[in-house]
Amino acid sequence: MRRVVITGAGTVNALGHDVPSTCEALREGRCGITELDFRDVERLAIRIGGQVRGWDPEAHFNRQQIALYDKFTQFTLLAARQAIGQSGLSFDGQLGVTSGVVLGTAAGGVNTWDENYRTVYEEGKNRVHPFVVPKLMNNAAASHVSMEWNLRGPSFTVATACASSNHAMGQAFWLVRAGVATVMVTGGSESMLCFGGVKAWEGLRVMSKDACRPFSANRNGMVQGEGAAVFVFEEYEHARRRGAEILAEVVGFAMTADAGDIVMPQAAGAERAITGALRDAGLNPEDVGYINAHGTGTAANDKTECAAVAHAFGHHADRLMISSTKSMHGHLIGGTGAVELIACIMALKDGVIAPTIGYEEPDPECALDVVPNVAREAKVGAVLSNAFAFGGLNAVIALKRV
Repeated sequence: MRRVVITGAGTVNALGHDVPSTCEALREGRCGITELDFRDVERLAIRIGGQVRGWDPEAHFNRQQIALYDKFTQFTLLAARQAIGQSGLSFDGQLGVTSGVVLGTAAGGVNTWDENYRTVYEEGKNRVHPFVVPKLMNNAAASHVSMEWNLRGPSFTVATACASSNHAMGQAFWLVRAGVATVMVTGGSESMLCFGGVKAWEGLRVMSKDACRPFSANRNGMVQGEGAAVFVFEEYEHARRRGAEILAEVVGFAMTADAGDIVMPQAAGAERAITGALRDAGLNPEDVGYINAHGTGTAANDKTECAAVAHAFGHHADRLMISSTKSMHGHLIGGTGAVELIACIMALKDGVIAPTIGYEEPDPECALDVVPNVAREAKVGAVLSNAFAFGGLNAVIALKRV
């Protein structure tokens, strides 16, 4: 099997509009969760989120493009420009034929849905823009990435709620490793921070009104975020021959289903995904130094995840560092695993472990080293990134330092 490495990364999220600014915020333990600012926010019970501030689509796209791009697509394209630019790749000729794109999103063009529901139901208009369907469809971002960079290989979108990005990146990893593709552009995006998007989540009663405090005994719910992160996954020998900078190696992936409850997670399914990723990567539990946790800040998720980690790693669980960066950038739903992979690369490449901020009270059911409140310098050779979704769908990726 072929080795797979990451040669480019890009992002737009509440912590920054690129990878360097995001990593700086992660090192500082800076919180990007603020008061929400959009139409009708005063009608919401939940008014905080990891909103991308200072976003100006006209700085990145022309008028015709903006008419075609929902916000989740805009975020994706900018992140892809950064990632592909860093990689130094050009997809002319045969490389374009053997390269593709697979992205994750849970809901696609929610802002477009929201705007056009207003047009029809609130304003009483009988016509909508002719591009509504291509703008809101879940595969819009993947299709536009493929068209902008001439990616003519496998290209598709994965929608598995909060595990969408990890599932997408796992598929990209397997496609390159199996020899189906030479390069895959992959990651995920989401933009649900609009009136309809937040109102829908309010109904679940899992949202915090004040802060995201993963693993803390006084946690009271998740906080939504928005944004995108995109990576270039490349076959190792191809990257080595052209002298590319390698950010990390992707070494394993596993996915499982709880087959239990539509919203309540189960530790056994998460544990099987963790052990499956280790097995696929050829790693022993002792090889892993850090886990970027799913860590939503809800009572059920955090204790279930800690139980899964403790069972999967045994005695080594006490020596693991595990943190949730959702405490800083919010929960990007389908895009969250992609943004969290940046923290994993930072741990491997820079030796900096992003903290879990907002941690106030120890919880005996979350008795792991959650790197509370302050980033930590530590040399780690391998890391995992966990994603566990509504519907009981679990996806875990393993990375290694090169």
